[in-house]
Amino acid sequence: MTRAIPLEAVLVVAAALFCIGLFGALSRRNLIGVLMGIELMLNSANINLVAFWRYLEPRFITGPTFAIFVITVAAAEAAVGLAMIIAIYRSWNTVNADSVDSLKG
Repeated sequence: MTRAIPLEAVLVVAAALFCIGLFGALSRRNLIGVLMGIELMLNSANINLVAFWRYLEPRFITGPTFAIFVITVAAAEAAVGLAMIIAIYRSWNTVNADSVDSLKG
């Protein structure tokens, strides 16, 4: 006999993860910390997609399909974001978001 975790518990975990990511993205001055906060928010969206798929309509595979798309977009966002952070570091010698205040390097 398997016992499922209630949907409300999964949604609370996803909401807490989203709030932690939002706080991390808004409070950090380090660009890498901001990027990590955004990744946490995307992961909480994936948890919601899979949870609603599991509890509402498990016959179709729409939830995991959308989660895979979000993971793909997150990987592309991380690659582009890290490339931009490396370019900013080479130009400004810092990854502090407050120090980069103009488009000229």
